[in-house]
Amino acid sequence: MISATNISKSFETPGETVDVLKDLSLDLADGEAASIIGPSGSGKTTLLNLIGALDRPSSGSIWIGNQDIATLTADEATRFRNHSLGFVFQQHYLLPQLSVLENVLVPRLAGDWKEPAEETEQRARELLAKVGLDHRLKHLPWQLSGGEKLRTAVARALINQPSLVLADEPTGSLDPSSTDTIADLLLDLNRDQKVTLLVVTHNQALAKRIGKTFELRDGKLWSAVAK
Repeated sequence: MISATNISKSFETPGETVDVLKDLSLDLADGEAASIIGPSGSGKTTLLNLIGALDRPSSGSIWIGNQDIATLTADEATRFRNHSLGFVFQQHYLLPQLSVLENVLVPRLAGDWKEPAEETEQRARELLAKVGLDHRLKHLPWQLSGGEKLRTAVARALINQPSLVLADEPTGSLDPSSTDTIADLLLDLNRDQKVTLLVVTHNQALAKRIGKTFELRDGKLWSAVAK
């Protein structure tokens, strides 16, 4: 599913070049789940942005399935993200003027989807029921708790039936109980729907639950055992 080979990423700053990722490689099989841990500033989000076709590597190749995403144009990358990837961020990015159900449906407004609107809405309702929010369909984001907002974001990430879900610090702002709920949701998704899952986290307990763990250190990934 993911085959990143010799990935490097540098940023130009006044007076110097900052090398964030250095000949990094990562392989993740179809349906596999893994986490990436590491200190702040180590490049975890940078790596996730590259895998998510939100940015380009300075060098190297990134294959998602049969697509080399490092070669995509901006329009091709947008279409690829919309059709193949789901994103879950620490900041939920829900649209404040839309209901929970409408927020989940937002990704279907972009692209060339041909599915009837009724089928899409039914799937959104089923996803929200799965994350325990079938009683909140008409609520606005300000009426939700932090955990409910994130569960809405998880449902939104799944509406396009992606083959790969990328989660960037998904539990960073949650209490332990809500963190466990989100971990359960992500792992159920991986197990039941065979969706490949890659999670960036500072949370060692979450990393341990996911199982396969890498540590990003000195610009490269190292196999790690979450403690």
